[in-house]
Amino acid sequence: MTSEDLSATAHPANNSLANRYGGQKRALTRKTKRNIVIAALVVGIGFMAWVATSSAQAPVTFKDIGYSTVDGTQAEVDYQVTKFPGATAKCAIKAMDSKFAVVGWKVVEIGPNDPKAGADGGSTTAQRTVLRTESPAVSGVVDSCWIVDSGK
Repeated sequence: MTSEDLSATAHPANNSLANRYGGQKRALTRKTKRNIVIAALVVGIGFMAWVATSSAQAPVTFKDIGYSTVDGTQAEVDYQVTKFPGATAKCAIKAMDSKFAVVGWKVVEIGPNDPKAGADGGSTTAQRTVLRTESPAVSGVVDSCWIVDSGK
């Protein structure tokens, strides 16, 4: 074998390895590394801003206290709502029959509380909602509550 034969056989082997496994990896340039760090900082700052503004929204919580059926067409639901005293909330109240079908539904608005009332600074208020029902109800609960945007 001549030296030309050796180089001809060695060269295709290198090409086949490069084709199979890819060429040599290039290191990240200084500019690319800097851009990645800047992008990570922007994403981190954006996330922190989102967390800060979303927690600024006053949450509202509720607790079912009880219910009573006045007659076959009316039910009363007693519950507590806890929210920032100056906020306005809306709550969806439902009455259900023995098969858990909704037989009465009402959305009520709960306005700002007196901050001087109650032991918790006026955050929690007791509520009673009277619902009309299409058939006798066997339970009544708060389905959900949410804070109403004051700009609307």
